[in-house]
Amino acid sequence: MNSPATPPARALRVALLGCGNVGSQVARILLEDAENLGRRAGAPLELTGIAVRSLDARRDVDLPAGLLTTDAEALVEDADIVIELMGGIEPAKSLILRAIGHGATVVSGNKALFAQDGPELYEQADAAGVQLSYEAAVAGAIPILRPIRDSLSGDRITRVLGIVNGTTNYILDQMDSTGASFADALKAAQDLGYAEADPTADVEGHDAAAKAAILASLSFHTRFALEDVHCEGITSVTADDIAAAAEDGYVIKLLAIAEMLTDESGAAGVGVRVHPTLLPRSHPLAAVRGAFNAVFIEAENAGELMFYGQGAGGTPTASAVLGDVVSAARRMVLGGPGRTETTTGHVPPLSIDVVRTSYCIGLEVADQPGVLARIAQIFAENGVSIETMRQRIHQGGPDGGTTAELRIVTHRAPEASLAATVEQVAALDVITAVSSVLRVEGI
Repeated sequence: MNSPATPPARALRVALLGCGNVGSQVARILLEDAENLGRRAGAPLELTGIAVRSLDARRDVDLPAGLLTTDAEALVEDADIVIELMGGIEPAKSLILRAIGHGATVVSGNKALFAQDGPELYEQADAAGVQLSYEAAVAGAIPILRPIRDSLSGDRITRVLGIVNGTTNYILDQMDSTGASFADALKAAQDLGYAEADPTADVEGHDAAAKAAILASLSFHTRFALEDVHCEGITSVTADDIAAAAEDGYVIKLLAIAEMLTDESGAAGVGVRVHPTLLPRSHPLAAVRGAFNAVFIEAENAGELMFYGQGAGGTPTASAVLGDVVSAARRMVLGGPGRTETTTGHVPPLSIDVVRTSYCIGLEVADQPGVLARIAQIFAENGVSIETMRQRIHQGGPDGGTTAELRIVTHRAPEASLAATVEQVAALDVITAVSSVLRVEGI
């Protein structure tokens, strides 16, 4: 006797909030590939509406006008799955909380919101027993958050280094490969659509800092917020810095770094930072070109892992969004509790001062006897060891004599000791200028 056929699952109602570069591609794929997506999810996915600010705005994708609405709240109330791609804090946060409140699964790509208010959203989703997913919030199409949360949950991550902002990576890559100035490379990035008309969030490191907070939270099972991230941008990086780095065998990248550390008392904590960084050209992250992203993970048992791919753009990011949608829909069909994060304790954030790193210091000095000895003495007094020193003599100093350019790379030492060393060296009467100070990783 044949068993009765399983009745088809009812369609899951999907509400999309936002129809910009990413949102329009998500809508297109949901409509064009509905049959395949439904088969993978185990139930049809019905796009019931798209909340927009203006019904008349020009869009890159031709969408049925009947799907567009300015009433986001009504759309959310009638949805099983809410996809939030509006960006910013409000009204995105209120709409997500409204969705969670009536039992909807939420998928978002909003890194700023999760970096600032992630803990509150997690708590509300946990209380409601609903899924909260945000793979697209970090590194675009690269599947990185789920592998950290799930695949590496049986391991102990010790360090994460990431190129997580495509705009700044493109700018620094152009400066390295073509010799362009920062201003010219930024203009090229804007012309290609990689950088906004106001690029502040990218070039000042704020975008990368938000992503660093999310990566740190998942990697170390502790909730880190944006204010826990030490942040420096790339606006001070010059063509001379890039050229000098290349001459020494390095490349400059804007890195997001989160790592397990111990403070002066030996207590464990996590340092989270974003800043321009010198990497040896042999390091895997040094080969990440253009607007691509990559995340390099060090774990106790898995060892070294790297995830690489397109970190921005409408279609790549839509891939990450729809991966979350299908996964969440499958859970809804099969049943089971929602999954948000894996916070299990509290490891405190540590100040940048206790981070152990290396410096590359560029100095313009008077070319006279005893200068190197005076500089070396200050390094020794601060407990900072010099790994390499390169000197180049220049004719025609300020007094008509000669000057020397020194580039000093240190061994790893506490940030506070390195900063104090630079300050004291800069105060010497034989120092004409401190031309650059960059942190070094991967040595």
